[in-house]
Amino acid sequence: MDYKVKELGKFQYIEEGQGETLLLLHGLFGALSNFGTIIEHFRQDYRILVPVLPIYEAPLRELSVGYLKNYVVEFLEAKGETEKMHVLGNSLGGHVSLFMALEEQDRLKSLILTGSSGLFENTLGNTFPKRKSYTFIERKAEYTFYDPATASKELVDSLFEIVNNNEKAIRVVACARSAIRDNVENRLHNIKLPTLLIWGKQDRITPPFVGEDFHKGIEKSQLYYIDKCGHAPMMERPDEFNRILSAFLNHQN
Repeated sequence: MDYKVKELGKFQYIEEGQGETLLLLHGLFGALSNFGTIIEHFRQDYRILVPVLPIYEAPLRELSVGYLKNYVVEFLEAKGETEKMHVLGNSLGGHVSLFMALEEQDRLKSLILTGSSGLFENTLGNTFPKRKSYTFIERKAEYTFYDPATASKELVDSLFEIVNNNEKAIRVVACARSAIRDNVENRLHNIKLPTLLIWGKQDRITPPFVGEDFHKGIEKSQLYYIDKCGHAPMMERPDEFNRILSAFLNHQN
């Protein structure tokens, strides 16, 4: 299902549904469509906000996890958001969510991470020498999932375009370096929010031990593994993902 992308000044975003706000933050190569199953499932009971992160438009020298976190805060302020909200992030979006939980804790009601960077991740950045090979990029996209068929042609085409655009490719590297540099291991104990961790058992980008390390470091966290699932559980196992998320959110009310 296609959702209307709204504009507010420099900000682009999706807004669907009514109720408590569920803020969704996408990853480095993530499209808003990655959250389609979440939006469709929860829009009846929650207001879903999905800002487009300016990964490929931000000033290169400023681009970092912290910059993206500040951008999200700016977006929320422009929207006049005053109520506490749930924030859910996948991959790099999870890292931005962690920064929100560490530095903007008063804005949040809970934290949900799935395949989040922030501790350890295998990145695409060091494989750019082969970027002009469509087959190679296709294999890298398939590597993200347990079932290679989940990597649609649309997804592969988008990834191929990104890594073969010099301006975008250099920003991918900048974000990957920031993710490594802005490791949050020594700060996790400062997160006091109810936290849900949903991890694919076969995640090869942020392997299962990463979810376990987040669980050990965040006091009020719950960890769930989904079998036969890679780096994006909300795409590959949407029914199980939404069931776990729904149960968690219901307990926050």
